[in-house]
Amino acid sequence: MAHNKSNDIPLDAPETPGADPAGHGDDNGKPLDHVASRSSISTDEKSAGVRRVEALASVLTTRDRIFIFFGVFLVAFAYGLDGVLRYTYQPKATASFDQHSLLATVNVLRAVIAAAAQPTSAKIADLFGRAELVALSVLFYVVGTIVETTSTNVSTFAAGAIIYQIGYTMIMLLVEVIAADITSTRARLIFSYIPAMPFLITTWVSGNVSDAVLSVTDWHWGIGMWCIIYPVCAMPLIISLALVGRRARREGVMEKYGDSVKRAPWGEFLIDLFWRLDVIGIILLIAVFALILVPMTVAGGFESSWTAAHILAPLIVGVCTIPVFVFWQLRAPHPLVPFYLIRDRAVWGALGIALLLNWAWYMQGDYLFTVLTVGFDFDTMTATRVSSFYSFFSVVSGCILGFIVYRVRRLKVFIVAGTCLFLVAFGLLIRYRGDADTANRAGVIGAQVVLGLAGGMFPYPAQASLQAALKHEHLAVMTGLYLATYNLGSAFGGAVSGAIWTQVLPNDLDQRLTPFNNATLAPLAYANPFVFIDEYPIGTPQRQAVIESYKHAQRLLTITGICLCVPLIAFAAVLRNPKLNDEQTLAQDAPAVSMAPVHTEGLQQEKTGEKEVAV
Repeated sequence: MAHNKSNDIPLDAPETPGADPAGHGDDNGKPLDHVASRSSISTDEKSAGVRRVEALASVLTTRDRIFIFFGVFLVAFAYGLDGVLRYTYQPKATASFDQHSLLATVNVLRAVIAAAAQPTSAKIADLFGRAELVALSVLFYVVGTIVETTSTNVSTFAAGAIIYQIGYTMIMLLVEVIAADITSTRARLIFSYIPAMPFLITTWVSGNVSDAVLSVTDWHWGIGMWCIIYPVCAMPLIISLALVGRRARREGVMEKYGDSVKRAPWGEFLIDLFWRLDVIGIILLIAVFALILVPMTVAGGFESSWTAAHILAPLIVGVCTIPVFVFWQLRAPHPLVPFYLIRDRAVWGALGIALLLNWAWYMQGDYLFTVLTVGFDFDTMTATRVSSFYSFFSVVSGCILGFIVYRVRRLKVFIVAGTCLFLVAFGLLIRYRGDADTANRAGVIGAQVVLGLAGGMFPYPAQASLQAALKHEHLAVMTGLYLATYNLGSAFGGAVSGAIWTQVLPNDLDQRLTPFNNATLAPLAYANPFVFIDEYPIGTPQRQAVIESYKHAQRLLTITGICLCVPLIAFAAVLRNPKLNDEQTLAQDAPAVSMAPVHTEGLQQEKTGEKEVAV
């Protein structure tokens, strides 16, 4: 590791060869005394943002925590409902440009940008603070939404989606990091689900909202209204964090934070920031995955173009960039991917789960809304609700599991069970792929319910398991890396599903619709299926032919998904199984700051007038 270029914002201590970066010991959480751990990191060795969070935590009261988590819930409700609705509007937007097949391309671009933005956002949060990143997320969120809603072609829409995704990614990371900052390891799973709890409501109201919006306007305003709603909903969280920060300054616990930022001249600061954010690594990461994955989603269609220069060139450049990215990450002073923290199976096992979870999910989920409306003949409201069942039931099972974990203090058994149930759900999806009869409709709904129940048993627990193994100064960066891997899974899933869809569906549609002697049928069903189903309702032979084509494509997608579930289970099996406690982390050399309820007595209790209850 290179030495710090400025003494104003100190670096972490160098890694000790052979260290146990997790610092949690063996499978049962017992210390690995024979393994050298990283040297104890003093206050001066922590970044400004981490020191600031610890300063804020030292003055937090129960009332503060209530207000902060209320702010988290409110902003999560806003971006959660917007996300569900935008998932519904996005197919209609691409179809309105007669480019429905590019839906996967837009999703892949969003996922790649999100993967790069997660660890970058974590570094920004560590350098500047949590509240500042929330405010920055609002800026990107609003600007991206404006670009999307005013777009007149798929390129502008994709550009807006990318900018919006940066803001969305920032806030998604921040709410999870804030929850981890102020909770104990045993209670963390419960509070990690607070940002997800709005899905208990949005699942049922999103269909009504989308129906109401589309009945009076189109997707443009359906997306555009969030330029106003989201900033308003983000204000309580920003204000609550700012008020706690002001109190910490009054009590003098923020002085070191202020000095660390003010001492550096602007020139030095910007240069130091360039290296700390690993801008070169960000560019290389985006280049690798965008150049490889995006061509996979656009090479198919009625005229396959895999041998065309505009497809082959980015693929070749992307593959050649991989070793450059790895080499840079091994040499960078502040790498985007801290390899020394990934050596432990508690870490790489969780990252493997994050990658394969979304990769598998997107195999059935990328075109789910379209399949539900075309293949199962659900109306927009019902299709929106069924598309949201995964989110709803994962939150239900996850919240219940959070209280169970609080009692039993173990995570691994539930993670393994959840991955196995995930595989069962894909088996059901292979069976129920289309047709508008009652049995098939009930089958796909049941499959989404099982998928959701499984989804509550291992993604968040795997994240909590990862966080429990890390020291506080690594928490944000590694949570960002976990979510980045999660988004890479989305990118892989979107790329593979898009490749299968664009390679398989056009030819199958052409074969099945040729007997009707109408050359426009197959292109219409492929480019704008929502217009097609209005012209050819259930019961017409043309619609049934399209349903059979959808079933064929969906069969290949879901079989790919169930195959990915096998290594998913394997990654769950290699995780450690430490016993959770009332501390913020299980890492051996972490500061002994208890997150258990603090009972004050005598003069101290009379002086404060308020008992501090940590969660």
